[in-house]
Amino acid sequence: MDIASLIGLIGAVGMVVGSMIAAGGLGPFIDVPAILIVFGGTFFAVMYKCTMPIFLRSFGAMAKVFMPKAANKEDLIAKMVELSDVARKNGLMALEGQDVPDAFFSKGLQMLVDGADEAKLVKQLNEEIKAMKTRHDEIHEVIRGWIDIAPAMGMIGTLIGLVQMLGNMSDPKAIGPAMAVALLTTLYGAFLANVLFGPILAKLEGYSASEAVYREMVISGLRNIARGESGRNVQEQMVAVMPPKLQTKLMAA
Repeated sequence: MDIASLIGLIGAVGMVVGSMIAAGGLGPFIDVPAILIVFGGTFFAVMYKCTMPIFLRSFGAMAKVFMPKAANKEDLIAKMVELSDVARKNGLMALEGQDVPDAFFSKGLQMLVDGADEAKLVKQLNEEIKAMKTRHDEIHEVIRGWIDIAPAMGMIGTLIGLVQMLGNMSDPKAIGPAMAVALLTTLYGAFLANVLFGPILAKLEGYSASEAVYREMVISGLRNIARGESGRNVQEQMVAVMPPKLQTKLMAA
């Protein structure tokens, strides 16, 4: 569980809802036509801009904001150092069946065991990273759709409300509901874009970048194992992507 995401979401929504309650209750801020225009209209417009499988997959991806599968880079370095020492002492075949933390690492290690040269190893694993980034970008585009379309739907709702209001200026009873649609659709659109989906996109992009770095570290470690580098040399090269304080800690271990 990512505590920052959970507390951030609850806190942001709580501040908005709390201010509504303090201003006189939630009732004035709930309007069915405005909800249909912004939430319903945005939902279908986002669906319209992508394929159904990607649209459906995006909801599972957004859930990962709260339950990320974060790879531990420190454990990766320790494991790579261990495997490099095994390979230097007993050869690459001794790496067969070694326990590794993820499928990407396992695939690269198996390629070494099967005799793949360094160039083939790097090329294939880089292609996998490229494919991963493409998959992630597809999901990110869906979320950007929510961020872009929700405020636009809010503006559409505002214009609808204004047209209704101006068309019924002679009827004071009709002005209130029309004004509610005009104002609340803007509020709903801003809420969706900036409180819900904006932070989700930023978090997922951060996770994606971190995963790419992790996989690049795997490639770096496996390349050095293929070259017969010592565990110390493998460690020195892999810690280069870590923060300075963590580099010092890892090299001192």
